[in-house]
Amino acid sequence: MAAPVEKKVTAATAGTYVASTALLAGLEAVQDHNELVGWMPSALAPFVLALVPAAISFVSGWAARHTPRFPGSASGV
Repeated sequence: MAAPVEKKVTAATAGTYVASTALLAGLEAVQDHNELVGWMPSALAPFVLALVPAAISFVSGWAARHTPRFPGSASGV
């Protein structure tokens, strides 16, 4: 069974997706690089392309070692 995904990894993934979508939508509006996304509808392209960095962020965050938390630590957990 796979290890559970920590909330900070999920939040980082969602943040990466939202930021990438906004950036790519802006680039799409300013520079019409049809050769990069010509095979898909232009309204869908920023959302599909944003999945790549989001997936990379998720996998790297999930695979990274995390600091163990001990009872009474500064985090309060």
